[in-house]
Amino acid sequence: MTDWAGFRFQDPVWLWAALLGPLVLIAVFLRERQGRAVVFPGAARLKGQPAGLRVPLRHAPALVAALALVTGALALARPQHGTLKEDVTTRGVDIVVALDVSGSMAAEDFQPRNRLAVAKDVVAEFVKRRPNDRIGLVAFAGKSLTKSPPTTDSAVLLRQLEDVRLEMLPDGTAIGSGLATSLTRLRRSQARSKVIVLVTDGANNAGEIDPATATDLARAMEVRVYAIGVGRGGQVPMPVRVQDPFTGKIVQRTVMTEVQIDEDLLKKIADRTGGEFFRATDSASLRHIFDRIDQLEKSEIKLSAYRRYRELFFPVLAGAAGLFAMAGALWSAGLRVAPA
Repeated sequence: MTDWAGFRFQDPVWLWAALLGPLVLIAVFLRERQGRAVVFPGAARLKGQPAGLRVPLRHAPALVAALALVTGALALARPQHGTLKEDVTTRGVDIVVALDVSGSMAAEDFQPRNRLAVAKDVVAEFVKRRPNDRIGLVAFAGKSLTKSPPTTDSAVLLRQLEDVRLEMLPDGTAIGSGLATSLTRLRRSQARSKVIVLVTDGANNAGEIDPATATDLARAMEVRVYAIGVGRGGQVPMPVRVQDPFTGKIVQRTVMTEVQIDEDLLKKIADRTGGEFFRATDSASLRHIFDRIDQLEKSEIKLSAYRRYRELFFPVLAGAAGLFAMAGALWSAGLRVAPA
């Protein structure tokens, strides 16, 4: 694509065809030099008569045909002209979703699926609703891992989200580490609004970074944390692998297991950073929470300006067709090449 002062050609390779015009003129010139002329009856009677207009205009058909070829080549190159620049104002925030992938996220109180599967679905819906935001993903259990830095490429982010699974990290719930890794992803952010959405179902019991330390850092970086406690708490159905006493094979059974969420910790994290704490006890409430966050986090940003181009293909093509018709008319009228 070639661009000159507001004009551009979408398919500039066709500009080479414009050379056909000069080639036609060269061919006509060489033919005239060879003295080839059109012979017609009565030519002898014209000897010594005034030349009239035909001699000065004898090259007109060739000139017009050459110009038509050049114009046709320009049309095929798809000329475009743009003079309008538009600054697009939209809404956007830099967001990191910190998602708990510890063993307790396998609890099946979000029937018909476990907590992690439902959380992944809801996060995916959230990402699709915010195409202008840079969104990143951090997974944490006993340790934390960046799955995707903040990006506007939702396709890449959704693939990384799909890859998140239980047992991908050492078991445990390192809330402080999950926050710290998320903050690292936001360290160089130039966005006016920076957010961490923390999704967890447990209490901090692992990691080298204390949640209070990570919270203070988030406050210093002006990062809001929306903390979501996932699950009902108390006795919840949990799939476990056990050995069948009759066959000796390892089989999966569902047992009721005690799971507690440290609501006080999550509330403190949210309060100190200017965010909010939410409790999701089923898939519907989790979706409602993400809808609420979607409404809370709106800020206007200005995207890069872009240029609109107007297609000139048809006007130029019409000009080429007119020139070809004119060349044909001149040729039919008898303004052919003849020696002087």
